[in-house]
Amino acid sequence: MGLSYLVYPGAHHTRFHHALGGMHLMQQAIQVLRFKGVAISSEEEEGLLVAILLHDIGHGPFSHAMEHSIVENINHEQISLLFMRALNDKFNGSLTTAIAIFNGSHSKPFLNQLVSSQLDMDRMDYLKRDSFYTGVAEGNINAERLISMLNVYDGELVVEEKGIYSVEKFLMARRFMYWQVYLHKTGLVAEQLLIRTLKRAKELVTSGEKLGGSGTLMYFLAQRVSKEDFDLEVLKRFSLLDDVDILAALKQWRHHPDFVLSRLCERLLDRKLLDIKLKNKPINTEKLERRFGEFKEKHGLTDAETAYFVFSDTIENRAYDRDKQNINILRNNGKLIDVAKASDHLNLRALSKTVTKHYMCYPKS
Repeated sequence: MGLSYLVYPGAHHTRFHHALGGMHLMQQAIQVLRFKGVAISSEEEEGLLVAILLHDIGHGPFSHAMEHSIVENINHEQISLLFMRALNDKFNGSLTTAIAIFNGSHSKPFLNQLVSSQLDMDRMDYLKRDSFYTGVAEGNINAERLISMLNVYDGELVVEEKGIYSVEKFLMARRFMYWQVYLHKTGLVAEQLLIRTLKRAKELVTSGEKLGGSGTLMYFLAQRVSKEDFDLEVLKRFSLLDDVDILAALKQWRHHPDFVLSRLCERLLDRKLLDIKLKNKPINTEKLERRFGEFKEKHGLTDAETAYFVFSDTIENRAYDRDKQNINILRNNGKLIDVAKASDHLNLRALSKTVTKHYMCYPKS
């Protein structure tokens, strides 16, 4: 959930909770599909459970907020795969099937779709879990009902026709959760502050400044770590990072003489976040430049330093991607049809379009 707890105080659950929940739903899905005559061997069952249990192990502290802040050109899915391969070596190839399922190379496509698709156990768990802990009731879904409607047709995961309304509810819940929780403007600006804090810390460390912090965190701040650098030693170091490393560092850095670093930390720790304006149209350049100039002049900063506090960007969301592993409905006549075409819900077609919003952040006066 990253920094969503700043908006929703109950959102303190961890990726571990989510992984266990995803595995529980996977067990239910396997049982349902086997009951419907879908062949899933004991080896494939173990592979599915291992894959869903480890699918998010590559996440760093504070979830997506840290995706590219301490490592470069590598996302959490790629790091998860590196962890799986390392474990596979350690346990004499026992994760081979799980890896094939996770990276989509298994001969049965539906196995990968149970782990990673637009209607997978991952999404079913995090929507229901995050909805519960944030209290956003619109995001709640009936995962058990959705799972009971799953089937396999020609090797692909499909939903039986009588489950179409459950899929509609699922997609609408996903849309609500993204705009009300995952992309909530307060969480968004807090995430940007954290990203910029680590960026500034990295700049200072590489220029020779000494900063306090755990040895593991300082290792990643002191050098550039990209996909090519992820050997077993780096993987072990990465696994030692958690939220405590970041929070402890913020508490130390708030007293650092560097204005940018100390103020960024202070704002995060004291919840004195930047003001944020979220618009459906591009940000007014004149207003942004005026805010930029006022803050720069007030504190005697350079343009580069001011850009840590006054900036603009965009966010995008598409609740349903019809071009990537679309959700197919299995009609009673045995034909497949995309859920957006099968649905009589007009908004479902709209959900397949990318929505872009523009935002501007700046310190409150």
